[in-house]
Amino acid sequence: MLLQIHDGTLSAGSQTVLAHFDFEIRGKEKIALVGGNGAGKTTFLRLLAGELPLDRDDRRTAPGILTSRQITVGLLKQQLFSDTSATVEQELLSACPCPDIFDRERFDWEQEYDRIFTGFGLRKEDKKKRLSQFSGGEQTKIALIRLLLTKPDLLLLDEPTNHLDLETTEWLESYLQTYPAAAVIASHDRFFLDRTADTVYELQRCTLTRYTGNYSAYREQKQKRLYLQQKSYARCQEEKERLEELIERFKHKPKKAAFARSRRKLLERMPKVERPEEDEVHYFTDSLSPRTIGPKWVLEAEHLQVGYDHVLTELSLRVRRGQKIGIIGPNGAGKSAFLKAIAGRIPPLKGKCLTGPQVEPAYFDQMTAEFTSEKTVSEHFRDCFPSLPEKELRSILGAFLFSGRHASKKICHLSGGERSRLILAELFQSGPNLFLLDEPTNHMDIPARETLESAFQSYTGTLLFVSHDRYFIRKVAESLLVFEGNTVQYYPFGYDHYTEHCQQTQLPHAARIQAEEQALLSGLRSVPKTERRFLKEIPTELAFEEWQLQTALQPLMQARMELEQFWSRRDVFREWEDDAYRNSVMTKEEVLNQNYTKCCLDWYDLWQEFHPGTSL
Repeated sequence: MLLQIHDGTLSAGSQTVLAHFDFEIRGKEKIALVGGNGAGKTTFLRLLAGELPLDRDDRRTAPGILTSRQITVGLLKQQLFSDTSATVEQELLSACPCPDIFDRERFDWEQEYDRIFTGFGLRKEDKKKRLSQFSGGEQTKIALIRLLLTKPDLLLLDEPTNHLDLETTEWLESYLQTYPAAAVIASHDRFFLDRTADTVYELQRCTLTRYTGNYSAYREQKQKRLYLQQKSYARCQEEKERLEELIERFKHKPKKAAFARSRRKLLERMPKVERPEEDEVHYFTDSLSPRTIGPKWVLEAEHLQVGYDHVLTELSLRVRRGQKIGIIGPNGAGKSAFLKAIAGRIPPLKGKCLTGPQVEPAYFDQMTAEFTSEKTVSEHFRDCFPSLPEKELRSILGAFLFSGRHASKKICHLSGGERSRLILAELFQSGPNLFLLDEPTNHMDIPARETLESAFQSYTGTLLFVSHDRYFIRKVAESLLVFEGNTVQYYPFGYDHYTEHCQQTQLPHAARIQAEEQALLSGLRSVPKTERRFLKEIPTELAFEEWQLQTALQPLMQARMELEQFWSRRDVFREWEDDAYRNSVMTKEEVLNQNYTKCCLDWYDLWQEFHPGTSL
């Protein structure tokens, strides 16, 4: 036990944030602090940092906060630097515990300093710049670097990923996983919490509840706990109604009066069970089907060049009905332009992009939600769908978290995330069979994001979406389009498989397929199974499948081994590359990559022959 709070109460001004709560940090735990906006997460972090005291309680005999020893605590403060005229190097070196520049400890500290500094995406020459020359986001990065360098026994982070790009966020995740002390992290980045936290404390309605595991485990445990609470409450209500009925039936009968009195005493002694709080997230249990099924092939792009004043990328692609494809890549790679070209918002610079017959697309981006009105949410939705019965209209709005008083709010008073949620509710109700979404979860809180995840998981149509929310991508996308530079790679698996594979192999192009080759594969897979005559010549399809897949796996593993050997000796190959490769158009790396991609395609095509219409 590093730190413990027993029966504490915390207030901010006249408002109680936490009442009679217990909290503890065990050893080197990495704790996620979750709760809605305004629940008091930042206030609680300030309490742990020693900036705020617990409320006075005359009934408490022991100290409110206990620690196993004297510990150091580090909190990323809102006021980052008192003197912005100092250079980055002066500011960071002031945190060094060893002033002797020739000491071994000083050398190790500076090595760590360089590693963290470059890990946050800053260049070594930036050390000489003054703090005033950096933007607010960059100053936050530097303040976080200074905090990590001090290596406090208890690290307190309040929304640490707010000003970090994806690459830097992933670096911070890896760093915190091996951080040799305890940490408490308040964040809305669920993927970040999944990768870093091993314990979750939920702050809700002035109480703290502890859950073991990361964010995903916390959600599962909370759902189970709410389910059990609801069952217990229902049983208690049934028993209460039964006793009240018996009392009412027999209280006026002389021979049964004693029995009625005993039932009344039993009713009075029953423990009071509070009605369990409803989960803010709505989970869709039924399928959300489009109005029309649409054709088998929803979209076909051939040598499509997209951009605005110049070409951002070129790709060829075929999209099958029911596919859910996440589009990822750096800003400016052409992801949004690709969706706009499909939706007809901008013309393609070259090539063609065709949608199938009876395809009914629905396009959404942040500009779509930038509208205002004096109407309430329910009035606006009723105008959009005048034939809907009132009960069904209220049910649909409630499913998208516009129940009760929220449905009576004026649209002009809604936040950006609430307006986006309202527009998406309209789009779902209109029943398109192709969704084109550009950052659909921006500005939304966690309950709204998880509601949309459930909706898109239940959706049976086709979905293409751009998002930087890795948790949303992981939950919804079944395959990926990876925009890199001027190329687009198709990855036929989910986001977890993608990240795990990239980490294990360190091969950025491994198992990815050129989008043009994916279009070719889609055409090959459209051959009817009845025309694959060789399947009739085998005794059992299962045995033949195993034999075929094992045969195709051998050259795949060989190609992968050759590529890994090349990457492990990359510098040697570049220096001693033979003349045949030196004078050819393709380098050795490109040849090995092409061979590995071909083997992956052969294996995947074979697998699809045995499992048509499904994805890994």
